[in-house]
Amino acid sequence: MKKLHTILFFFFSIVSFSQSTESLKIATNKFYEANYLMDFESIVSLSHPDMVKTIGKELMLEKLEKYYGNEEYHLREQLETLPFQYGVIKKIEGKSFCVISFRNPMRYFFETKLTAETAAEKTTWLKQINKTKEVTFEPKRNSFNVRKMTTYLAVIDETTNNEWKFFNLDDENQSTSFQSLFGESVKKALGL
Repeated sequence: MKKLHTILFFFFSIVSFSQSTESLKIATNKFYEANYLMDFESIVSLSHPDMVKTIGKELMLEKLEKYYGNEEYHLREQLETLPFQYGVIKKIEGKSFCVISFRNPMRYFFETKLTAETAAEKTTWLKQINKTKEVTFEPKRNSFNVRKMTTYLAVIDETTNNEWKFFNLDDENQSTSFQSLFGESVKKALGL
């Protein structure tokens, strides 16, 4: 009888884990798709609710809109689908976390024609804000191709109604919010 309980426990653990992994993959694709389509309402709805509360929904929508387009440039994610690299799902302090990373090509289209000098300045700026060395200026398109690694943090906890919700750690506001919402032990356990 004890053997049967052990077998059932492992069976349900595996089924539960695989459902969690599958739901994580579905949610990650939705979150990326919302960014690709610049569907700001969906980005906010798929973001961790405590972060949205901390930043403020309206302010977050405004910041997302300015991030993707402003008087200076328009930003576009270049690929509709990408291969995500999933870290191990870790249970820390009663919450489940997963670090997700992927190579993310983006394009910045500038509104004003850039000179060689301003293009060099923008190249330096884009390398700095995107934490990458892979920035290529395309003069004919007045745009930059930026290839970088993007990191999402997926979280399931009591505030997310047992659904995966996200922090885009490339976004300074979201990264700061994550840093303030979760303790040092969580950051250390996740390697962030």
